[in-house]
Formats: sequence, structure tokens, C-alpha cells
Amino acid sequence: MKKMLSLAAMFAVLSYASPASAELKISGDASTRLRDDFGKAKTAAGVTTNTQDQYFQYRVRLKPSADLGDGYFFKGLIQNEGVAGGWQTIAASNTERNSLEVSQFYFGRNLENSHYSLGRLPLGSLDNPILDLTLYAIPGTGPQGSKLYAVDTPISTNHFDRLFGFNYGVKLGGGELNAVLVNFDNLSSTATVNKGLLNDGYGITANYKTTLGDVTVVPQAYYTITRISDGRRPYSFGGQAFIPVGKSKVALSGFYTADKNTYQATNWDYSGYIFRVKGESGPVTAWVDYNRTKDKSAATTVDYDNLFVWGSYKVNVHEAATGTFSITPTLRYRASGSQAVGASKATNDLLRTEVYATVTF
Repeated sequence: MKKMLSLAAMFAVLSYASPASAELKISGDASTRLRDDFGKAKTAAGVTTNTQDQYFQYRVRLKPSADLGDGYFFKGLIQNEGVAGGWQTIAASNTERNSLEVSQFYFGRNLENSHYSLGRLPLGSLDNPILDLTLYAIPGTGPQGSKLYAVDTPISTNHFDRLFGFNYGVKLGGGELNAVLVNFDNLSSTATVNKGLLNDGYGITANYKTTLGDVTVVPQAYYTITRISDGRRPYSFGGQAFIPVGKSKVALSGFYTADKNTYQATNWDYSGYIFRVKGESGPVTAWVDYNRTKDKSAATTVDYDNLFVWGSYKVNVHEAATGTFSITPTLRYRASGSQAVGASKATNDLLRTEVYATVTF
């Protein structure tokens, strides 16, 4: 009788129990950064401006994830998107606000020989400059109003390293093919002309990752299917090679981009390239970017050239299964120039020294 009563009580409790749900895991990082800027700009007329500034910044990022079973998953990134890279600068009397927002979110499924995901997808652009070149072959203005160049990681910093899209990957031959259908914007290139279902900023990017001996090679391409919001239709192609050198590794990247089209009386006619050499050895990371673009969109041709150097040394102060604490001194230098035919060269150079203190959890 007691067993019968116990079973009845158990079923009564289970009848009111909530449905099972996936366990939500949250990891992340928090950093402070001391930055010193030393800038020097010269106009084509020869007017020189020197700037210097020192400031503290901080950033907190949360990374939720959930394993839904049978290969289904969810991942996200929550950070401040009101400032470039999520780095908040100290305001007067510490009155700044640091709001956390959904930066990335995507869900999908991993299968034995393929995978797919949908949402605001991470790009990994800090290690891959194809979209940096595609969007900023001609220097532009970022979401926070800063001047952006094809070098100095504009997609990672000012576009928060993500785009909305659908990704599909499949094992093919001896490697893996990945393609992403991206939606740059839902802003038609015009408010009054050629409105339509497919008149927004759609593009597709694809890569194939395989190995040749000890070297990993990744040929890549990007194509604008419609037009992005300013009327451009750029395409890009190139590739990367990752070469092990003892316990170190070297990465080589090279990409070309071009656009030639006229849309509503606006003419685009330019081409450019970017080369990167990057090395990692233990705590040391260093790379050099070089970009050059020829813009023939207007009556006068303009040449742009950009050189960028990054060097950092990571000191691991504490490492454990539950998290890490590190300090990373970093040096960044960008030398940029533009020159119209028949005019003097204008330059805009920036040297930055930085010290990061970061905890991961």
C-alpha cells in the first residue's frame, strides 16, 4: 500500500513539472584598456595638424550558448554597440552609460558532414580582411562617425564582427565548403525608384578550406547580388594560407576588389587590393597590412594607400579551468595617404600604444 501511495505522489508531482529545457551557459570577458594616441595629418595644401590623447576604456561581453540536443545549438554575444568595438570611454565624473545589447545571435545544427546556422553571424574578420577591403577600399565613415580604412580592422571594430545571414557548410573532397548569404541592409538604394522584394543589400560570400601537406589554404570570394545602401555592387576574391613554422605559425592573406557601375547618376569605378602577413609565436602576435586603391569614379583619379602594423605581447598572469587573467601591451601604427592626379599627397598617420588587462570567465 505504501508503494502505491508513493507512486501516486510521484506521478502527481510530475504532472505539475515544467517541460525540460536546454541548459543556458554564459561565458564572457571583461577588459580595461589604457590607450595613447599620437596623430599627424597633412592636407594636400600642406597644412599639418598634430594630435595627442590619452584615455581609459573598458568593455564587458557576455556569451550565452545552449546545446539543444541532436546537433541543434544556440549562441550569442551581448556587448555595448553604442561605441566602436564595444569600448566605452570614461566620461566626465564617470557619467557614461554602458548598455549591453544583443550583438550576435545565431542558431542552427551541426551534422556529421554538414552544418547550417541563421542569425547575426560572427565573421572572424580580425583574422580575415576580405570584407574590410570590400566595404572600405575607398576610405569611409563608420557607424560611430570615425574615419575607416581597409586596414586597422574596421569590420571587427566598427561593424562588431557580424552580419545577418544564413550559413551552410559541407565537407567536400578533402576540405570543407562554406557559404553565407548575407543581408547588409534592408535599406533600398532609393526611397522612390526601383522598390522591390530584392532591392536591398544582399550578397554572398564563400570559401573552401583544405590542406596541401602541412599548409592550410582557403580560397575565398564575395559577390554583391543586389546593391548595398550607397548603390555600390563590389565583388572581391583572393585567399589565405596558414603555414606552421615549428611551434609558430604564419598566415598570408591577399584579396582584390572592384566595382564599376552607375546607379541614379552616381558613378562607381574603382579597384584595390590588400596584402597581409601575420605571425604568431607563443605570446607574440604581429602583422602588417598594405592596401592600395585606385578610384576613377570622378573626373579626377584618386590613389589611396594604407600601411598598418600591429604588435602585441600577451602576459598570462593567471590560468585556471574557471577563467584567465592576462595583460597585453600592444602597438598599432597606421600610415594613410591619398593623392589626386595633379595634386600633392594628403596624409593621415596614427600611432597608438595600448595596455589591455583582461579576464575571461
